[in-house]
Amino acid sequence: MSEDDAVTDADEAAASSPEDETSSEADVGFIVVDTEDSEFDDDFDEFDDSAAVIDVPVTEWLDDVEFSTTADVPIPDRLVDQVIGQEAASMVIRKAAEQRRHVMMIGDPGTGKSMLARSMTELLPEGTLEDILCYPNEEDENEPRVRSVPAGRGERIVKAQREAVREKRESQNRVLLYSFAAIGILFAIVAILSGQLFSLFFGMLLLAFAYMFIRSRLAGGDEARIPKLLIKRQSDDMPPFVDATGTLAGSLLGDVRHDPFQSGGMETPAHERVEPGAIHRAHFGVLYIDEINLLRLEEQQALLTALQDKELGISGRSERSSGALTKTEPVPCDFVLIAAGNLDAIQGMHPALRSRIRGYGYEVYVKSVMSDTDRNRRRLIRFIAQEVVKDGRIPHFDRSAVELMIREAQRRSGRRGKLSLRLRELGGLIRISGDLAAEENSEKTSAIHVRKARRIAKPLEQQVADRIIERRQEYSLLINQGHRVGRVNGLAVLGADSGMSDFSGIVLPVEALVTPSLSQGGTVHATGGLSDIAKESVTNVSAVIKKMTGKDVSDFDIHIQFVDTHGVDGDSASITIATAIISALEDVPIDQNLAMTGSLSVRGEVLPIGGVTAKIEAAARSGIGQVIIPKANLRDVLLDDRFVEKVTVIPVETLDEVIDNALVMDDKKQGLVDKLGTVIGRLRPDLSGQPS
Repeated sequence: MSEDDAVTDADEAAASSPEDETSSEADVGFIVVDTEDSEFDDDFDEFDDSAAVIDVPVTEWLDDVEFSTTADVPIPDRLVDQVIGQEAASMVIRKAAEQRRHVMMIGDPGTGKSMLARSMTELLPEGTLEDILCYPNEEDENEPRVRSVPAGRGERIVKAQREAVREKRESQNRVLLYSFAAIGILFAIVAILSGQLFSLFFGMLLLAFAYMFIRSRLAGGDEARIPKLLIKRQSDDMPPFVDATGTLAGSLLGDVRHDPFQSGGMETPAHERVEPGAIHRAHFGVLYIDEINLLRLEEQQALLTALQDKELGISGRSERSSGALTKTEPVPCDFVLIAAGNLDAIQGMHPALRSRIRGYGYEVYVKSVMSDTDRNRRRLIRFIAQEVVKDGRIPHFDRSAVELMIREAQRRSGRRGKLSLRLRELGGLIRISGDLAAEENSEKTSAIHVRKARRIAKPLEQQVADRIIERRQEYSLLINQGHRVGRVNGLAVLGADSGMSDFSGIVLPVEALVTPSLSQGGTVHATGGLSDIAKESVTNVSAVIKKMTGKDVSDFDIHIQFVDTHGVDGDSASITIATAIISALEDVPIDQNLAMTGSLSVRGEVLPIGGVTAKIEAAARSGIGQVIIPKANLRDVLLDDRFVEKVTVIPVETLDEVIDNALVMDDKKQGLVDKLGTVIGRLRPDLSGQPS
């Protein structure tokens, strides 16, 4: 389900509800804050989501926001109101809770899926929680009986039976003690009269062992009849929330413990070895499973059965359990399932399980960015306050620190006019900044601490990139001065598929060598561990060059090398490869104080790519003063202040513009640029709508 579909479904449901005649703020996506400072609430919450994106710099915008530190920011009591930027998902959660529907949430990690799931327990309709008891079965000890009672009564039942057993045991022990005492006295008299003192000693010892054995057997028999309290609740408890992410089959579906004493009268009763699973502990509550595709198909099938029947018997499912010998009667498990994961989770799901969720619930795709509006900036301030309060060990953020955090959210979104919703990552930066402030015994976390935290909290990919840059500089592998034929400084990102929003850029030198083909039909050789997409981009580049230079590349062998690089992915190096090959073909040098990134269409158009900010900053770190990027990506450039003056960004639309800026000026260059401009001009679509 798309975000628009989710909103439409929620709106239709809201329109049919008589409660919406009052048009509550929650139904239209507003956040309701229950505090005494109503004026401040208005500032932070009464802004329409449809408001236009603001271009006001954060520094100027903060002048209109009245707060000293994040301690002044009110925090909603309910979790569902603390989630920011996920209006569609929040409405789905509200509607699903009202009707006890299942939900599948798909989206990037750290965007609030688990928090939304936890919030559902606050929204579920009031109901009667239950205790679940497991009783011995007199007819078949390997099939324990299961009974459910109102919450709080199960513990009283167990205590009452335990007390009854204790009283019975005390009575039996008194009778047994008196009996053995009488026997002992009689035996002692006989032994003394007969003079058999040695026999008296062993007889009394044997009598003591007999007493202890009979007493233990009587006590064990009584204890075996006491039920086990599988699920314990109180009548005033909130509906349970159970996170079953990454659990094994036994933990998810229940298990039967292994009994090392399986004979000889010392075995543990079957009902005592029964352990409830997450699905049973979530009875009348919420079961949350992230990365649900990691469950085995048989576990997903059992989960589907539990959803359908609202009950599932417990049997041995682990290697150290009692296997199939013990299986209880069906155990109640009436829960709301919230399944979560990334987009690839859908492919690994059991088709019937997903169909069950779709047929009896909702699907929602959570957002990873939100619009950079006045309201959302204020929400982000509230998020900072929430994280500080939740941590409880770090000082609140002052205005300068808040400013940097908002700018960091802008930067990590990767798009101008957006704010990142990768809140787990932002939360990590908040905590590290606060730790630095706490270490200095500072009363407030300031911009200085945030800057230090950004340097400390570099992702692993950026640390790797920094070391690669350092090594290349040491061995002169990185060239940022002079001119060279067939060599281009390309740009790439590390960890683009890691699920992280903070990409790490790296300079990717590419060299090309063109030689006459000794056999009929030239070939293209590319080294550097290229992925399938990267190999396809090389093929497309060859076609573009053939079209635009007028030279038949089949007459040449083209060698392309990604210097000191392995594992190249994507097609963002297309213009880099094309420039290197054209330079080698035409013997025109390239400016080495320039780097570039961009995809290339077969028509010679430069197409947008991802991670443009990280790539530009990588060039700046390497001492490169100019960077060519697709013009479509210009609005996505959000450089850190320390890089703004170090690098010049050159936006381009077509390959001839790339060549014009990259090649060193001479007679060959001008003729080549003119020829490419003519060819690309003919390939461009006619703006009048007529085919070109």
